[in-house]
Amino acid sequence: MKAWVIDRPGPMETRPLRLVDRDRPEPGPGEIRLRVTACGVCRTDLHLAEGDLPPQHPQVVPGHEVVGHVDAVGPGVERFTVGQRAGIAWLRHTCGRCRWCRQGRENLCVDPAFTGWDADGGYAEAAVVDEAYAYALPEDGLDAYDDRHVAPLLCAGIIGYRALKRADLPPGGRLGLYGFGASAHLAAQIALAQGATVHVLTRSEAAQRLALDLGAHSAGAADDPPPEPLDAAILFAPAGGLVPVALAGLDRGGTLAIAGIHLSQVPPLDYAEHLFLERQVRSVTANTRADGEELLALASRLHLTVATTPYPLDAADRALADLATDRVNGAAVLEM
Repeated sequence: MKAWVIDRPGPMETRPLRLVDRDRPEPGPGEIRLRVTACGVCRTDLHLAEGDLPPQHPQVVPGHEVVGHVDAVGPGVERFTVGQRAGIAWLRHTCGRCRWCRQGRENLCVDPAFTGWDADGGYAEAAVVDEAYAYALPEDGLDAYDDRHVAPLLCAGIIGYRALKRADLPPGGRLGLYGFGASAHLAAQIALAQGATVHVLTRSEAAQRLALDLGAHSAGAADDPPPEPLDAAILFAPAGGLVPVALAGLDRGGTLAIAGIHLSQVPPLDYAEHLFLERQVRSVTANTRADGEELLALASRLHLTVATTPYPLDAADRALADLATDRVNGAAVLEM
């Protein structure tokens, strides 16, 4: 089968990805194999390719927004049968024993594994996963989303949803979104459906237009002050320099949630300007499977608009290069 591997991590202009031919993986006990039909292109994949997040093993296949149909099952599989549509997301294993897992906070597991980092992901024609960590994508409800449009929900959607929860936005509150890519454009729609006032701050003029088209109340440059004090903000851009900017935009008691897995250096903060009056900063770490199920149910109920830019599998390196230079509006998706 065709598969992309991270060969030598480095800037995209050094061509860190390589297209190879590999044997199709065989599912082990409790595992299912998908014939991949679509895979979202996430900024985490870019961080892995460029070496911001060192791959956990050499020649790993990136991609963790994987959609396909089950074409083989391993011994003991009970949840899935051949032919079912299913999805593979970022979280692919937790220990189930640590105190975090026992508390229902498996995103903080001390011995986790992640798709496209610890194990091969979806930039390939086939992928395997433990059935306990796969998502059933039924034809009723989610059938409004074809494979290309459901793929970004499996990370961009889930992480945006968890970030929105971490931001602790009050009912009818004022939300600022810094950066407006795959995650933010989905989180914005959920917040709007919940009655929030949404202000988008991003450097991309195309993203600003998309934000307004989706119902945002304003859209301006990332380093501009918001048009009104914010009750909550989410930083989606991996730019640490925007942390003090976002904190300065918060009203008293406001919360800033930082959604990325990687962030550039945060400059010094001034306590009085950025943190006093009970402003707070929260990080967002991975997700629980419950987050994923909740997001998929919300997407089905709210009929979220998923803006995508499609690429063929052979152009995965170009998709990541376009993401690196902000040439993707919405979510990039590989189609097989």
